[in-house]
Amino acid sequence: MITHAHFSLLVSLLVTLISGATAPAAIVDIRAHGAKPDGTTLCTTSIQSAIDQVAEDGGGTVHFAPGTWLTGTLRLKSHVTLQLDAGCVLLGSTNPADYPEHRPATRSYTDNYVCQSLLTGEKLANIAIRGRGTIDGNGAAFHWKEYVNRPYLIRLAACRDVLVEGVHLRNSAMWMQHYLACDYVRIQNVTVWNHVSYNNDGLDIDGCRHVVISGCRLDSDDDALCFKSTLGRACEDITVANCVLSSHCNAIKMGTESNGGFRNIAISNCAISSPRYSKSAYGTQAGLAGIALETVDGGHLDGVTLSNITIRGVKVPIFMRLGNRARPFTKGMPKPDVGTFRHVSLSNIVATGAAPIGCSLTGLPDHPIEDVSLSDISLTFAGGGTAQQAERAVPELATNYPESGMFGVLPAYGFYCRHAEGLVLRNVRLRAARPDLRPAVVLDDVTNAVIDGLNAAGNPDSRAVVRLVHARGALLRGCRLTQPAGIFLEIEGTRSRDIFMTGNDVHDAAQLAVFNVAAPKESLTQVANRIPGE
Repeated sequence: MITHAHFSLLVSLLVTLISGATAPAAIVDIRAHGAKPDGTTLCTTSIQSAIDQVAEDGGGTVHFAPGTWLTGTLRLKSHVTLQLDAGCVLLGSTNPADYPEHRPATRSYTDNYVCQSLLTGEKLANIAIRGRGTIDGNGAAFHWKEYVNRPYLIRLAACRDVLVEGVHLRNSAMWMQHYLACDYVRIQNVTVWNHVSYNNDGLDIDGCRHVVISGCRLDSDDDALCFKSTLGRACEDITVANCVLSSHCNAIKMGTESNGGFRNIAISNCAISSPRYSKSAYGTQAGLAGIALETVDGGHLDGVTLSNITIRGVKVPIFMRLGNRARPFTKGMPKPDVGTFRHVSLSNIVATGAAPIGCSLTGLPDHPIEDVSLSDISLTFAGGGTAQQAERAVPELATNYPESGMFGVLPAYGFYCRHAEGLVLRNVRLRAARPDLRPAVVLDDVTNAVIDGLNAAGNPDSRAVVRLVHARGALLRGCRLTQPAGIFLEIEGTRSRDIFMTGNDVHDAAQLAVFNVAAPKESLTQVANRIPGE
């Protein structure tokens, strides 16, 4: 039974609908503005007209039906969604003249790169690119190393409330996506294939805040998922989850540009591999690094966690670097001071098929990386390291471009760590596919380190399983050998002190410890270990 109250409510709703107060946002089909889906007619003007109309009407959706729509640069507008249906291909023109230059008012080091884009916008709010369609940059037509006239596929600067969802992004002439100084960005269920030109990154988050990335597949020649801060603004408050990443360079990278730094970033549940179906533009088929965390331009890397990551067939699974390239991001600026690298946690990482290089975690003299924790890590390397490589002196290379192979083959087949404070290696398992004469772990100029539950392969002819050089305040606990070794622990350097071993099972080593290069024997205390001969 309809009461008087119900009847009054129905009348009120009808009046509201008739008045248009809840009218849906506009949906404009680009064909209504003259666009033709034949792949040969340039539709830039028609599509831009549709975008402008929707913006003028207060916001809504620009609809792309199935077909191939050829276009040059499109300028996005606030409160406008581009909806690409399945079967739609938004195809970039091969004529550089169809991409007018636009240098954002937001100054950054990327001013030195290309200033052209297929889709672009600055200081916009509430914009979206979504659907099951494809955006193809036609980047093979721009195959030259110079940046000029090689447009990005998507470039947004100083925008807020950005959504990119579901679309397939292919064949950019430059980075696929560049989000510069944007806030509240969501990128979800996006597929990227970028293997047709140079600098073919998959996704670049540059000085952005409040970013959520999930369910993406990024397959790129250059870095796949890359965090940058090419201006004095940090990448911060970011989560990444459930992504599949392939790169001939670095799968997950922070840097190289790092002026503003990286803060409060969590990455989880990702699968990493080298690309299977492409040939590298730079000549290296296997990925350079699975995880590369770098700050070299004065920025602060602080509060970064990575967990539940699998890595297959990549040369270096883990690379961390605090350097001093000290590059200003605009002309006339003074060089920045050395940055900081602290409060980083990597857990539940499994890597197989790594190269013989080894992993490195390196700071600089008087500028250590701090409070880095590696736990529940299982890494398998190619092995084959020689006694000569175990003796190598590793150069500092403070000002060099940071890359996972920058030091050459390291004097440890697993982890080489130098200039660090508060380093923790917990439940780390290291294997070499071939016999290797290098230590599994080398700690050089490291203070207050913990090696807890190391499970490593030794070698009767190797120098040692663990080598400590000028180590102060090291704890080794619960370590075990998976293969017999000649020496478990080597201590070197006059500054070595306060090294404590307890609860280790190293009976398969011929010797528990040796002291070299004036290392004081009183630097080591060992209690309750299962030692050689027991």
